[in-house]
Amino acid sequence: MLSYRYTLRETFQNLWRNILLAVATVITVGVSLAMFGGFALFQVAVDSATQRWEEDIEFVIWINSEVDPVALDNIEQQLNESPGVASYNFVDKEEAFIEFQELFADSPEVIGTVEQNAMPASFRVVPKDPNVDVIKELGEQFRGQPGVRTVVFASEAIRDIQNLADRAGRVLFLGSVILLAASMLLILNTLAIAISNRRQEIEIMRVVGATKWFIRLPFMLEGLIQGMLGACAAIASNVLLKTYIIEQFSETDALKLLAGFKVGDAALMRTNLMVFVIAGAVSAIGSGFAVTMYLER
Repeated sequence: MLSYRYTLRETFQNLWRNILLAVATVITVGVSLAMFGGFALFQVAVDSATQRWEEDIEFVIWINSEVDPVALDNIEQQLNESPGVASYNFVDKEEAFIEFQELFADSPEVIGTVEQNAMPASFRVVPKDPNVDVIKELGEQFRGQPGVRTVVFASEAIRDIQNLADRAGRVLFLGSVILLAASMLLILNTLAIAISNRRQEIEIMRVVGATKWFIRLPFMLEGLIQGMLGACAAIASNVLLKTYIIEQFSETDALKLLAGFKVGDAALMRTNLMVFVIAGAVSAIGSGFAVTMYLER
């Protein structure tokens, strides 16, 4: 019959005997799972931000700094008469400069290099049809007209953000997989050392009739504790990431494109649950291999 008091005592004694290796294992598990959690949370935030723009995609008509008022009136008249335009907003140089100052509020040296007259005015257009191809065709009608510097589509910015997020996500995911494999090996190595240090005691327990699970359980519990401690560290990292980084993007007024960049509490809970499950799986596999390889000799 298993003694829980004995199991817990042996587990924590094993951890204390190999405290440095155990700490290294916890840190490695925590870092790997934090990378995985960061990857998952940023994917949720990017999807949230881009979904907002996919439902209300707009394009911007940037106007030359020195533009003929007649050309400006012609553009505005086209927007008013176009059946594909739901609404538009004209942003003059003063408003554009205010936005620029808000955007670079933390970099006054950048603000000092730009004058208000150098800021281009723009028409920000909301089409009736959210289809990307329709918007592209509508916006291209204004490209090359007198007074128009260029036409920028929100869909292009969305595509760039998604591509950047995908590349960063692949790097984070690959890094987390490599570190999780290292964590598994560290757990295996830690338990191998613990088993080796208690080899004589284990042989005595076998002689007196101790069951396999009576011998195995303290070592497997040791691996599980290391994995769970690493998971706790990763969950704390996820909460800090959501609170102090992702929510700062979501609350900014300067970057309208990132206004929807956020992670809900439900998504955070799902990510943290995945972190716990992965930590448990890594611990179980590492512990299972260790007791199978070194206790069956």
